[in-house]
Amino acid sequence: MTASRAVELELREQAPRALAALVRRHGDFDRCEDAVQEALVEAHLAWREIPERPFGWLLTVAERRFVDSVRSDSARTRREGRHAALASPPPAPPEGGGDDTLDLLLLCCHPSLPAASQVALALRAVVGLTTAEIARALLISESALAQRIVRAKARLRGVPFGEPPAVEPGPRLAAVLRVLYLIFTEGHVASGGRDLVRDDLATEALRLIRRVHVALPGDGEVQSLLALMLLTVARRTSRVTADGALVPLPEQNREHWDAAMIAEGTALVEDALASGPAGPYGLQAAIAALHAEAPDAASTDWPQILALYDLLMGLDPNPVVALNRAVALGEVEGPQAGLAALTDLDGELRHGDRHRLHAVRGYLLARTGDACEAARAYERAAGDAPTPAERRHLVARAAEHGALAGS
Repeated sequence: MTASRAVELELREQAPRALAALVRRHGDFDRCEDAVQEALVEAHLAWREIPERPFGWLLTVAERRFVDSVRSDSARTRREGRHAALASPPPAPPEGGGDDTLDLLLLCCHPSLPAASQVALALRAVVGLTTAEIARALLISESALAQRIVRAKARLRGVPFGEPPAVEPGPRLAAVLRVLYLIFTEGHVASGGRDLVRDDLATEALRLIRRVHVALPGDGEVQSLLALMLLTVARRTSRVTADGALVPLPEQNREHWDAAMIAEGTALVEDALASGPAGPYGLQAAIAALHAEAPDAASTDWPQILALYDLLMGLDPNPVVALNRAVALGEVEGPQAGLAALTDLDGELRHGDRHRLHAVRGYLLARTGDACEAARAYERAAGDAPTPAERRHLVARAAEHGALAGS
């Protein structure tokens, strides 16, 4: 790993810790976030390698930038700010088993904010997703997202944060799980950029859901989300070739899957399902477990997967679930049934997922024997693909079926 990449990863880890420390001390989320962003810029310029105390360095600079910001306001604010910000030294890093990133996530999911604003603010502050990435994840425009974040920060002004909130059942936990799910999803299949997989995001989401599970070991949806992440991460090394090419699930070498992760994830989801009715994460984890337990693609229990998607559509109906259900339907009842299920999705899927709709259509058309139309569908999918790895894969599929059509 290059020094610059190591610095980048270190700053990604330390930024939420610094923000959490500043917010706990000063309570002004907007100003604290600006101060940390300025400190990150300074670190990028100053660090040629990771310093001995990276968190202390970043927090000290962010504290200074916070004070500078306070001083630039009105004379009254300047006097009060100087007293508040300089009366004591910068806060020391927390000792013991605390987790600043989880604390920050809980702070972002403050009950005074609407659920949608909690999620948007947390995705920005906790893992530093860009406005475009968050907008794609939440199915809204970038301008609408920016306004949502501005309003969220405004509502948090003057809110006393104090000690980090406890991890406990309720609306706040639901928002936390939603954020972790979106972080993991972005890490598993990036919505844009150079790389198909962002291991840093997936790893951080898995780490944080483990912390939540330690706090709430009996919560079925927490347990199920942990299981879903484990069962998905278990396939990580087989999803992409050494040169970055995408490997679809049916073509993956299952001997390379992480058996320990699959065993842990399967046990978790079985325990969660036995303890009560399954929620959306429980159903998704059960689907992932069925894929993971099949010794090969031909042995996949598609009827059971279709039944689970039917249940999921009842709990969390959305175009992505409907698209995945169409795949299962095509496997159970034949490709024509799957194609029929796609007809209502053309106008519903967001831009970042439309390539999957065309790819699924191409797959089902190929199964009907219509290589020409399959090639056209794969070409459309390639044109909409958000990452180079997906684009290369879909171009190759289009060429393969185009050759079949011309033979």
